[in-house]
Amino acid sequence: MTPTATTTPQTPPSGAAAPVRKRARPAASGGKLARAARARALVVVESPTKARTLKKFLDRRYDVVASMGHVKDLPRSRLGVDVANGFTPRYIVIKGKAPILKELKEAAKQASAVYMATDPDREGEAISWHLSDALRSVNSAIKRIEFHEITKEAVQRALAHPREIDLNLVNAQQARRILDRLVGYKLSPLLWRKVRGGLSAGRVQSVAVRLVVDREKEIEAFVPQEYWSILAQLQKAKQVFTARLVGRDGVRYGAPTEDGATVIRTRDQAEAIVTSLRGATFTVGEVRRKDQFRHPSPPFTTSTLQQEANRRLGYSAARTMNVAQQLYEGVDLGAEGTVGLITYMRTDSVRVAESAQREAQEFVTKTFGPSYLPDAPRVYRSRRSAQDAHEAIRPTSVHRTPDRVKPHLRSDQ
Repeated sequence: MTPTATTTPQTPPSGAAAPVRKRARPAASGGKLARAARARALVVVESPTKARTLKKFLDRRYDVVASMGHVKDLPRSRLGVDVANGFTPRYIVIKGKAPILKELKEAAKQASAVYMATDPDREGEAISWHLSDALRSVNSAIKRIEFHEITKEAVQRALAHPREIDLNLVNAQQARRILDRLVGYKLSPLLWRKVRGGLSAGRVQSVAVRLVVDREKEIEAFVPQEYWSILAQLQKAKQVFTARLVGRDGVRYGAPTEDGATVIRTRDQAEAIVTSLRGATFTVGEVRRKDQFRHPSPPFTTSTLQQEANRRLGYSAARTMNVAQQLYEGVDLGAEGTVGLITYMRTDSVRVAESAQREAQEFVTKTFGPSYLPDAPRVYRSRRSAQDAHEAIRPTSVHRTPDRVKPHLRSDQ
């Protein structure tokens, strides 16, 4: 049977006290967050960096605070999943997060409304759900807002169109978390007994290891074949170029993988051909010229961004995502203030928002002229398996050119 997350997100998670529906009496003197939140709306995000950026976009009607990531999770000391009862998760408050939850409750108690502004993905939705469950006992006016770029316009647009928490996303995150726990906690001890201590199994890593092993077996089974190619360095006037022998006297030479090609198998065969060619006159028989058009690559997804950063910069996947997170959450651009420079960086889509396409068209027309524009915007199709929940990774504004933002960036950004 496939494990499913059966805990209904509308109810408090198992292991947590049921929320009290009566409004709590405002405290005469709360913590520092409570004093700041009086008669204002409270906006909750995950990180202090994101909070600082949003504070610069919002007026005095809002207070912005950070939850410092997840506040609840499965316990580390035990499985934390009731397998016999529909795979029900048993969440607990993460160690060290109780003081943060207490301050958030004090702030929510005094707020006119609470807006959950966590990241627009499964993890962000789960964080909002856990926070909503914890804060609803002191403030029932809780809404979810979603934006895919941290700019003033995007944030204000999100506040103008709040929504409810997407329980499908919450259940998706919960199912993945339960599977992570079941695979890791059930299979890792088996590895310790059967292979050696210190090894671990995982929902993703074990499949990845299997793919690596299968590929290694293919490499080990490969039978190498020796073959030779003949190259000649030729010169005309001052121009030197290299040519490869592809045929002679009706015989076509090539690699073993080329159908119908004669393969030069040994060094002796290669040297015999080279000897026969020494002193020969080489003539350019034909010159072919053609225009070559290169289409731009599709916009970045998370995986293609990581691949390109590794190929060009030698960055690991973790380093790439860390830098991308910084660019998404906001960079201080001096007079312009702190602003997010790229859209949300966890995406499998190559779709670009129409507003961004229009901005790019206007920029190209003004900067280079209309002749540099295609007849119609170029559209790339995402893979069939793509969730397409967020658009591709792109700059939040084409007007913030590399030369303009470079003085404000670190070398790795």
